Amino acid sequence: MATTRIIKIDPRHPRNESIFEAAAVLAKGGLVIIPTETVYGIAADCANAAAVKRLYEIKKRPKDKPFSLHLGSREKLEEYAKDISVSAHKLINAFWPGPLTLIFKSKGASTIAIRLPDDAVAQKIISAAGVAVVCPSANISGANPPVDFREAIKDLDGLVEAAVDAGPTKWQRESTIVDVTQEPPALVREGAVGKDEIDKVIRKKSVLFVCTGNSCRSVMAKALLEKKLKEQGRNDVEVISAGIMMLGGLEASAQTMEVLAREGIDVSGHRSQRVTTDMLAAADIILVMERLHEERILQIDPKVKQRLFLLKEFAKVKDNDLDIADPIGKSFEFYEETYYMIKEAVARIVEII
Repeated sequence: MATTRIIKIDPRHPRNESIFEAAAVLAKGGLVIIPTETVYGIAADCANAAAVKRLYEIKKRPKDKPFSLHLGSREKLEEYAKDISVSAHKLINAFWPGPLTLIFKSKGASTIAIRLPDDAVAQKIISAAGVAVVCPSANISGANPPVDFREAIKDLDGLVEAAVDAGPTKWQRESTIVDVTQEPPALVREGAVGKDEIDKVIRKKSVLFVCTGNSCRSVMAKALLEKKLKEQGRNDVEVISAGIMMLGGLEASAQTMEVLAREGIDVSGHRSQRVTTDMLAAADIILVMERLHEERILQIDPKVKQRLFLLKEFAKVKDNDLDIADPIGKSFEFYEETYYMIKEAVARIVEII
């Protein structure tokens, strides 16, 4: 190979023509030096055996040391990883896209390291290439990982088809690596994300309340649990509320705000949101108001079944009906009854978590 094609890209305003030029080389089986927010890497199509073989040869890397996979979007994760834990989803929600590589159980018989880089140029190139990309640091094995283009091209000029020059990297150090195939997850390498940050996210419990429109029952539950936790001086629990309906951005109902105001709680800033698969995957416990919500959530993600409960199961008052009925359109007295039922259940929840 005579020369390496140099492609200059402004990271603040990447031109599509330059992105497509680099992506085309990748898609055709070539090797391309690309920036990430941590260090520069050599990207190759992971499904192209000849490209991966050349990558090992150029880096002088032992064949038993696999390359990590870089994704262009989070939605691609489950194509390659399986049995993704709640802890893994918490780390993903907190640090992806970003300088965190996670080791998962792979769809094969082994494990796979995966990262979603937080670099616009890298993301655009990977997405445009339309292939799964491995991207080890752009250096000969044993040398320091390059944090700017000059360092990246120094030993690789003429050995790769193309190289993207997008200036210095953001973090100037490698990604942190965490093994999430075990519980609790194990820190393999500390990098741009510190151990304390990782531990804090893993230790923090996540409680998700779900109702229909996220304007009354789940709002009450979230507000009451947050108040209880604050009274106990606890900051180790994240509380989220959501609804199964499509609508988002709505305020809490006037009656909900009034009922909670009597408790000294202000929810005037609340805005409704629809429950997502990411919320469900990262929740330690999911508490719903009706069997209808339970059924809908299991349709969205059957894997959460062991973490899914009807909130009324935790109330002292038991009857055959475990639904907490929707107060929308009903009297203020009905809102109050709903509120006291939820308050009773939340009092037990706070003891459990």
